[in-house]
Amino acid sequence: MKTLVIVPTYNEADNVVPLVGRVRKATPDVDVLVVDDGSPDGTGELADKIAADDPQVQVLHRTAKNGLGAAYLAGFAWGLERGYEILVEMDADGSHQPEELSRLLDVVEAGADLVLGSRWVPGGDVVNWPVRREVLSRGGNLYTRLALGLPLRDATGGYRAFRADALQEILDGGVASQGYCFQVDLARRAVRGGFDVREVPITFVERVAGESKMDGAIVREALWRITAWGARDRTDWLRRVRSKQDA
Repeated sequence: MKTLVIVPTYNEADNVVPLVGRVRKATPDVDVLVVDDGSPDGTGELADKIAADDPQVQVLHRTAKNGLGAAYLAGFAWGLERGYEILVEMDADGSHQPEELSRLLDVVEAGADLVLGSRWVPGGDVVNWPVRREVLSRGGNLYTRLALGLPLRDATGGYRAFRADALQEILDGGVASQGYCFQVDLARRAVRGGFDVREVPITFVERVAGESKMDGAIVREALWRITAWGARDRTDWLRRVRSKQDA
């Protein structure tokens, strides 16, 4: 199936060249779209040099850093307009191993609408993470699962593959977040929409170059939005129950 790997970048000059090279080596048939948010460190220019030598690599330049969600939405629009059948999210820092991409693609091609690369299902793992960060991720996913009633172990992860028609339908319903919880928003919309969502184990490797974009403000936004979504879901459920009782 015609596949596009979307790689958002901001100040990833140390990572973009080796990452794209690994994707092209591991899955030679897929195309790569680097979505650069005007990186001042020259990431976009490096991506342009890769694209000049490889017709299966394209670069989408954006003028401002508007968040991970906005970058992915731009990449999704680009890929959907060009008829890609599978669209993949992948971090630029190497934490999502391109050598594991075929696992996700095999499950989509077998019929799934959305496949999540999961750190927290049997067989999943993390490498070079401090205990504090693992506790935060596991706790955040537990809270997400309980607050939203999602049957997913890793709804916050960003290594995922969408079937194009399912993705288009999810996006048509609107997306409420542009930040870290963008991933949770897409996953919950997929589950609520009745799509076939599956998880496959991956090994997440902490970046060795560049700086993480995660900070306290991003985590707080995610906590607030997930709490609000959960409260709204429960309110809607109570209204439906009362409506049936009144009928």
